Amino acid sequence: LLIPEVNYEHLELIKNKKGAIVTNPNCSTIGMVLALKPLYDAFGIETVNVVTMQAVSGGGYPGVPSLDILGNVVPYISGEEEKMITEPLKILGSFDGNEIKNATIKISAQCNRVPVIDGHLETVQVKFKNKPAKQDIIDIWKKFTSMPQKLSLPSAPENPIHYFSENYLPQPRLNSALGNGMTVSVGRLRECEIFDYKFVVLSHNTIRGAAGGTILAAELLKAHRYLNGIL
Repeated sequence: LLIPEVNYEHLELIKNKKGAIVTNPNCSTIGMVLALKPLYDAFGIETVNVVTMQAVSGGGYPGVPSLDILGNVVPYISGEEEKMITEPLKILGSFDGNEIKNATIKISAQCNRVPVIDGHLETVQVKFKNKPAKQDIIDIWKKFTSMPQKLSLPSAPENPIHYFSENYLPQPRLNSALGNGMTVSVGRLRECEIFDYKFVVLSHNTIRGAAGGTILAAELLKAHRYLNGIL
């Protein structure tokens, strides 16, 4: 499972192997984990609670029947919650040269299908090991770049994370195409009455969460010469 900006070091697992399968995580996992990665590295994370509002395009074609979703919310998407609980632990895990040691974050997830065409919106609550100041979180998000940006890969957004200070942003209709659909938008950061902080994450589920993320992964593999003899 690969998110190029998050766990590119895990590609060492396939070094000197005859073959490997490198794939995207769940589309909702990608947006959340990209937002969590710089915070996890800087402050440590103990617990995450996430509720998703997922676009109908995430169901594929022909997808959710229109009569089921118009003017409605479906409070269950098969397999999604399990992936959002387990996948981040591996993706944020540490690689010791031989295997990945999973992160030890407690995650609770609830996934909902909503009548939106593109763009998964998620509300995230986080408890840190070392609670930071609000401005420190914002600064880290704004400064975050990673290997795809360092290598100037064609599909890599200049800024993987964009922070909105406006209370009414991000919104799927307005912001899901930011960075050609490859930028994850975050906003509404504030202190939480139960956890430490809560915020909103938006990602384009069919670009960053699917086709675009796959292309970026292929570009990273090529840049690190894992595709020699294939391309």
